[in-house]
Amino acid sequence: MGHDPSTLAAIKDLLYRMADDSLILGHRHSEWTGLGPILEEDIAFCSIAQDKLGHAYALYRLLHGLGEPEPDRAAFFRDAPEFRCCHLVEYPNDGYDFSLMRHFLFDIAEQWRYHLLEQSRYEPLAQLARKVRGEIKYHVFHATQWVVQLGARGNQESHERMQRALEVAFPLALGIFEPVPYDEILEQAGIFPGERVLQERWLETITPILERATLRLPDLRSVVPSYGGRRGIHTDYLQPLLDEMGEVIRSEPDAVW
Repeated sequence: MGHDPSTLAAIKDLLYRMADDSLILGHRHSEWTGLGPILEEDIAFCSIAQDKLGHAYALYRLLHGLGEPEPDRAAFFRDAPEFRCCHLVEYPNDGYDFSLMRHFLFDIAEQWRYHLLEQSRYEPLAQLARKVRGEIKYHVFHATQWVVQLGARGNQESHERMQRALEVAFPLALGIFEPVPYDEILEQAGIFPGERVLQERWLETITPILERATLRLPDLRSVVPSYGGRRGIHTDYLQPLLDEMGEVIRSEPDAVW
């Protein structure tokens, strides 16, 4: 189906936000390879990282079909101001507790985003959403089981560490839903119902799980969301990560790998 210029720009913006989130978080997850607290978690984070990178690649391919650079160029030849990822995915792995809480908060949002996109009028994205449903379900199951285990069934230290991780990660996670100028266009075109709807579904889902984990959800009225990432304003962590990710391919940009 054809799109007018404003709708096309809105679709590209949505795809870049999703792809950049998955690319950067996939890299952060991959940093646990060989360093997980137990072997099973080492394997789990590695597997989830592979899924995230696969999702990013699929989204960059959709963008390429809309006239944007091919996936490797999109992933490795842009600098931080050109990225549209949220701040949550940029932060270093400051302990397993933070990585796990980030994984939990992000993937429940991602599960809902893809669920809402299954009915999108932009059919290539709807098809992708239906395809990755099972992978996202596994991610959410993994994260939920461990958040409840460490929050409610561990010891005092594990509970306190998960509570601190929630307090650090929650304002960053609200940046997933940063309002963008294209929300109304996407909603009216039947492509995506918007970040406000997504945030409501997310809160409805994480609240009872955190209660099971005996973790206190910060008061939304007193939390300042970490916005800026969707507009290319990032933390100091992103550019060094991009430099590391693109070091090899940028050294020989015309090489065939």
